[in-house]
Amino acid sequence: MPAGGLRAVATDAGELVLANVDGDIYALEDRCSHQDYPLSAGELEDNELECPFHGARFDVCSGGAVQLPAVTPVRTFQVEVRDGDVYVRLD
Repeated sequence: MPAGGLRAVATDAGELVLANVDGDIYALEDRCSHQDYPLSAGELEDNELECPFHGARFDVCSGGAVQLPAVTPVRTFQVEVRDGDVYVRLD
């Protein structure tokens, strides 16, 4: 996944979106906290992911809502990259 890229993935914990910020991979719940739309359809700018449906923005490092209309953070997950494979801790 190239820097600045997003990828939707299905897991036992539900749908996640992986975001590549300058080579670091972050995992978030693939659901805008504003109206449950998929964040993986959005765009990543620096470390902020914008929901394409209403313009809410989230910090991919913390999951925090940084732009209205979202006010509630999205869940984040711990990520480890080993030998090019991405592992996400779901608990």
